[in-house]
Amino acid sequence: MRRTLATLTASLVCLTPAAVALAAPAPTTASAGVKVYKNCTELNKTYKHGVGKAGARDKTKSGSKPVTNFRVNTKVYNANKKHDRDKDGVACEKR
Repeated sequence: MRRTLATLTASLVCLTPAAVALAAPAPTTASAGVKVYKNCTELNKTYKHGVGKAGARDKTKSGSKPVTNFRVNTKVYNANKKHDRDKDGVACEKR
């Protein structure tokens, strides 16, 4: 038991910062596997009326009807929220 503990302690002391970095798992991103679109034209080719997060409602100018037929996909929205100019939870909304 003592010999095992001494060997284990010696092994841990010999680890360099580079070895620790190699042993650490790679960080994962929230949007892994989700496509980030260059602009709204590209996003609207896949999501015709835009994409929104769960519970989002289209913010409109007075008198106009809000877009309600956008696709709800929170992961895609989070990866492309830079395209949500009015910050209403729906990116690239379009009739």
